[in-house]
Amino acid sequence: MEKPMPDTRADTRPHPFRDSVQDVAATQRIPDTPQTLTPTYRLAFADPDFLTREDLRPIRLQLELLKPQLMLDEAGVASTVVLFGGARILPPERAEEARTAGLAALSPYYDEARKFAYEMTRRSLAGGGTHGVVCTGGGPGVMEAGNRGADEAGGRAIGLNIVLPHEQAPNPYVTPELSFNFHYFAIRKMHFLMRAAAICVFPGGFGTLDEMFEALTLIQTRRMKPVPFLLFGRAFWETVINWQALADAGTISAADLDLFRFVETAEEALAALDGWQGA
Repeated sequence: MEKPMPDTRADTRPHPFRDSVQDVAATQRIPDTPQTLTPTYRLAFADPDFLTREDLRPIRLQLELLKPQLMLDEAGVASTVVLFGGARILPPERAEEARTAGLAALSPYYDEARKFAYEMTRRSLAGGGTHGVVCTGGGPGVMEAGNRGADEAGGRAIGLNIVLPHEQAPNPYVTPELSFNFHYFAIRKMHFLMRAAAICVFPGGFGTLDEMFEALTLIQTRRMKPVPFLLFGRAFWETVINWQALADAGTISAADLDLFRFVETAEEALAALDGWQGA
């Protein structure tokens, strides 16, 4: 039977009851009997088979919302700068490895994301390092570039990864204690936005589009306060989305086009944030 890890937490509980960690450790020392070996005898909160039952989805949703919330609170992360963007975008020095010429042409945005995250992290550190912490999806491509720039500036970098059918590990630039893994896309997207002081979207695919439109919808419908919202690469975004056609058709208002700004470089993005007036 696996030996339990010792509980090194300070006992700061405001009540006299026995700690749950102590009881989990105690169950590891119980003799094996026909009764103790049954799944029904396991402590409910220490039983993965029970917690992953179909009926327990509401509990798993709560846990996935709560765990990163508590960990980020304890880490003193007050606000974030969120970077969305494609996982397939390679750094310029590896552009020849890209699957298509179009993807290779997007490689400069890796460097722009890296430079932008570097400068934003320097600003964050100058203010104590609790506000404007860079947050990405924790994967490769633009996400790696964002975490890399923050790491190179000597700051922290959050990665909100998700379990996918193919094997995926967090990129090496995510601060280990700020590296999270999700089962539910919806809860992951909530955590992207719950602390967001600014949102920056680089070229990407379905996932990037999903994240961008959810954030824009929340701001448009006033379910979320307006924050600076930057789209890197006007040519890309105006090619894949006919923004003006949406306004002309009346499916969005003309004012909704003011919810975001186009930028091309890290320098432009920093200037846009500094001069942001909102919509």
